[in-house]
Amino acid sequence: MLMRVTSITIVVVTLMLFLLGADKKADPPATQPASAAFAAYEKFKSLEGTWEGKSSKGWKERVAYAVIAGGSCVMETSEMLHGKDEEPMKMATAYHMDGPNLMLTHYCAAKNQPRMRGTEISADGGEVLFTFLDGTNLPSRDKGHMDKAHIKFVDADTIHAKWTWYADGKEQWMEEIEYKRVGK
Repeated sequence: MLMRVTSITIVVVTLMLFLLGADKKADPPATQPASAAFAAYEKFKSLEGTWEGKSSKGWKERVAYAVIAGGSCVMETSEMLHGKDEEPMKMATAYHMDGPNLMLTHYCAAKNQPRMRGTEISADGGEVLFTFLDGTNLPSRDKGHMDKAHIKFVDADTIHAKWTWYADGKEQWMEEIEYKRVGK
């Protein structure tokens, strides 16, 4: 008898809970909040394809962007061409969101991997200043590494980048590169 009452009670309570919630619509799924960092990340995703750049120091660079990992990362691979007889210097940079923060990890020819966070981002995401957060294969902050990256999305086919090198307690030089999309 006790078992029968318990079963009936469970059915009645379940039915009441169903009826109380039946007229409520399900909450919409959570989406990425609108933010300058997310707008900038969307701009990085739009870079997918091949680009060519020319540096303020005279060398040329060929860059490819690919959206990977289910859209959670933009992978940049680059080949810097210094002279006609030199082998290209190959590097990579990964851009991704970390909660509300836009991040990059630069896999450098200096054999270290600085991580930077977007610390200044225009409201529309069109300009981002990344600053050094930490890195691997850096026994101290004074070991030479890329320390800042300023990216400006000029238009759909042009971007400007400025990279700062840091060593021995100071910024030592700034590299400026203008990139143009190849084909379309």
